[in-house]
Amino acid sequence: MAEHPAYPVGLRLAGRRVVVLGGGQVAQRRLPALIAAGADVLLVSPEATPSVEAMADTGEITWERRRYADGDLADAWYALIATDDAGANQAASAEAERHRVWCVRSDDADQATAWTPATGHSEGVTVAVLTTDARGRDPRHTAAVRDAVVEGLRDGTLVAPHHRTRTPGVALVGGGPGDPDLITVRGRRLLAEADVVIADRLGPRDLLAELPPHVEVIDAAKIPYGRFMAQEAINNALIEHARQGRSVVRLKGGDPFVFGRGMEEAQALAEAGIPCTVVPGISSSISVPGAAGIPVTHRGVAHEFTVVSGHVAPDDERSLVDWPSLAGLTGTLVILMGVDKIGQIAETLVAHGKSPDTPVALVQEGTTAAQRRVDATLATVAGTVVAEEVRPPAVIVVGNVVGVGPAATRNPR
Repeated sequence: MAEHPAYPVGLRLAGRRVVVLGGGQVAQRRLPALIAAGADVLLVSPEATPSVEAMADTGEITWERRRYADGDLADAWYALIATDDAGANQAASAEAERHRVWCVRSDDADQATAWTPATGHSEGVTVAVLTTDARGRDPRHTAAVRDAVVEGLRDGTLVAPHHRTRTPGVALVGGGPGDPDLITVRGRRLLAEADVVIADRLGPRDLLAELPPHVEVIDAAKIPYGRFMAQEAINNALIEHARQGRSVVRLKGGDPFVFGRGMEEAQALAEAGIPCTVVPGISSSISVPGAAGIPVTHRGVAHEFTVVSGHVAPDDERSLVDWPSLAGLTGTLVILMGVDKIGQIAETLVAHGKSPDTPVALVQEGTTAAQRRVDATLATVAGTVVAEEVRPPAVIVVGNVVGVGPAATRNPR
């Protein structure tokens, strides 16, 4: 048998008896997949790990608290032998052979009649990898191949085109704070499958260079606006390309629904009858401070954090922010789009009771190669922004958490 490779096959175990001998770590790793396959699982073991016991307590498996006995495999379709009793393993393996039950052994794969492949899943596809050379089995290499294939399918670096007709539509994809590695797996996969990408200036631009040549990339900042408002023109572009039967990705910085006008685009698509998928992204409000060594919450320092837009000044009638109330909070204040208004914001916070000595950090181009952090206080931040030539995009953090991180990450002014 060792001279021949294993024949790969997918077992359909829904409603069929599967016997697992042993309730240790091997069972703990293998049982979830058997349960997901709909198998009628009988566990035979005098004891089990807490996780395996929980599966029995919730009724996902049947557990008989005893050792293996001859006849346990008589009605099984598949068996997993994973006890620490070599004699019991050998006896159970022999019984499986007599009853023609496919049997996996964790202690001696060469004596088994089946091997468990290294498996992974991506968008309805199961990837199962087996070593073809039965005499040179290398589980670590097999797992590495599995991981490479699954990761490639998930992040779009391994493109497997869908040959069935895809439903045209738009995906609103949050690209994260700027580092291309911080886009979600789903977002990257949808990018790889897109026909058209309409990108924001603050999206992860490096990802656009990886797109296939046939993908049309449109800079949202350069869409001809004409008589339309900028956002209305973008909405129209999304609708027009989708109506032409194309798969469209609207690539946005951060998260589509955190000061990203994503809901305006989703509403416009809904009114036009265009299918829309929303893919959340990592918001710069928490990721950029983290990348600069600032936790937005910290035990004993801040029990809450508030994220606000600073694109209009506190005394502007268009402002919807309750700045006086924010001044009274003891937690962390994160301000987006507020570089040019930070002087007025700081004055307002101090005027309503915030200490002038409250630490402030400005993190420019967060998570990118150009990231830099400048520290100040509410009393000095206006002058610091000018002196240090801080430019958007920058995330501003106000609060005592600014001083929590290691001194090496700070550069107070």
